[in-house]
Amino acid sequence: MVASDMRRFFVSLCLLVLCLVLGACAATTYSAALDTDPNAPYTLGSGDRLRIIVFGQESLSNSYAIDGAGHISMPLIGTVGATGETSTSLARKIEARLRDGFIRDPHVSAEVEAFRPFFVLGEVTTPGQYPYVNGMTAETAVAIAGGFTPRAYKDTVDLTRAIDGHPLTASVPILHMIKPGDTIVVRERYF
Repeated sequence: MVASDMRRFFVSLCLLVLCLVLGACAATTYSAALDTDPNAPYTLGSGDRLRIIVFGQESLSNSYAIDGAGHISMPLIGTVGATGETSTSLARKIEARLRDGFIRDPHVSAEVEAFRPFFVLGEVTTPGQYPYVNGMTAETAVAIAGGFTPRAYKDTVDLTRAIDGHPLTASVPILHMIKPGDTIVVRERYF
């Protein structure tokens, strides 16, 4: 009787350990929604700084920041929605607004002067907000934040990104591409 109880206990313990191991493996998967296509056009968001040039109109050409509501404010035409637009589509939008009673044949150029920052938290030497550099991975973001602390888990990070206005968080590999506005959290390792 005692040997049979011992076997049941041992089998239960093995099943518990197996469930914990499989649960830990499931936490390291990531969502395909966070995959970054390097050829996809960049969409603007709050915090981006733009250089907008209206050819022949020096008083309208300037640097504009996208505010928290996702708009820029320009002379003559007022606020223009910029969040979710590409720089080209925003330039066409501004041209259309200027053509509507202000300038006969406007030609507008828009380019990103400074991307919105990204954030690094958790087990890094200097957590905080940093300026985005095109083509960054989570690994380069951690390097910019001073590198890993001795307690850091170095294989994956938790990445939070706003997709269609809703935050999505998933565990991604350290070489995963990041975008402006992303938040990276480096977790503590357990052993």
